[in-house]
Amino acid sequence: MSAGAKSNPRMADIWVQAARAAAALNVLVLVALGIVWARNYRQFRSKHALGLLVFALLMLAENGLALYFLTIDPIMMMSGTKQMAQTTLRVLMTVAFVFLAWVTLD
Repeated sequence: MSAGAKSNPRMADIWVQAARAAAALNVLVLVALGIVWARNYRQFRSKHALGLLVFALLMLAENGLALYFLTIDPIMMMSGTKQMAQTTLRVLMTVAFVFLAWVTLD
């Protein structure tokens, strides 16, 4: 963890807020993707569409649980370098989901 984040609780709070926002955005994007992929599976009955739907449901469960931990249960929150790393990974996941949504909805 950087010296500034260690001594500045506000900096640590920014990382938690960013992780919370990324998890919430992930949930919204995954719900939209899940709806599209469920519709596609009902129409085409393809394993590919089913695989994408299961992927969306599993990622939705993971991001929903992360959002719970970041919002409701502060005891489970990390601090310092761990929080920065977790937030960075969650933001990268958001970028991946938004790109996947762009490809799917295009």
